[in-house]
Amino acid sequence: MNVEEIKGEGMVQLNVSGKIDAIAATEFQNAILKGFQKSGNVILNMEGVQYVSSAGLRGLMIGQKTAASKGGRFTVINVTEPVKDILRVTGLDKALAIQ
Repeated sequence: MNVEEIKGEGMVQLNVSGKIDAIAATEFQNAILKGFQKSGNVILNMEGVQYVSSAGLRGLMIGQKTAASKGGRFTVINVTEPVKDILRVTGLDKALAIQ
């Protein structure tokens, strides 16, 4: 997994690629939390992600909860079909702001 951070005006965008499996999940979660340390608005671009494990889903929920606690926004964009399927099956497609 690779995470590229792009800081913009009033937001941080994280471009993620690769698999978010149990091994990469901690790094994924930390990247999201670091994004929120820099801005209340984090955009997670998942265009390059084909797989998310349950540990990776935990990172997404932590991002959503962090945004809510800071009064910010956590937006997930460019979700691939395999990841959309995982989010649908788990019900997270309703809990996350997905564009």
